[in-house]
Amino acid sequence: MKINANQLRAGHVIELNGKLYAVLKAQNIQPGKGTPVTQLDMRGVADGVKINQRYRTTESVERVFIDEREFQFLFAEGEQCTFMDVENYEQLTVPTEVIGEAVKFLQESMHVTIRLYEGKAVAVELPQTVVLTVTETEPTVRGQTAASSYKPAILENGVRVMVPAHIGVGAKIVVSTDEGNYLERSKD
Repeated sequence: MKINANQLRAGHVIELNGKLYAVLKAQNIQPGKGTPVTQLDMRGVADGVKINQRYRTTESVERVFIDEREFQFLFAEGEQCTFMDVENYEQLTVPTEVIGEAVKFLQESMHVTIRLYEGKAVAVELPQTVVLTVTETEPTVRGQTAASSYKPAILENGVRVMVPAHIGVGAKIVVSTDEGNYLERSKD
């Protein structure tokens, strides 16, 4: 099925030159001048070779639909992550390289979508957002209330993000799993 390049997300699988590639990262770039482009970081399904590809956002790309099932994350051990199929309770072990950079956002019991091609995991798609607790950040400076003022923070999973000045240690925040950036304070 043909779709526009700007509709591709991490976890999708496309066909390029007769080979299947799993999208690890998709970034839409809007330059000040010129045509917007979509930058794709992909991994070959058959050989595991990583490539980068750029498309104009209006270009069509052949998306391949393969077996897609819901799994629950159980645990990570070394370079392997173990998931359980929520329908038949079978376990599946997936190398962390298939998950890509999103592996750092996996949480115990998290439900993910795993795409399988001939019984082999080719892509893992996490929820769009995850709630994490801030474990380290600089103290709030009085009078520093400008809307654009951000400070670095370390989250419970070790990821470093920039957060608004009013966020302190212990705050629960919503983080995008695609971009790895702060979205908002958690409502919980």
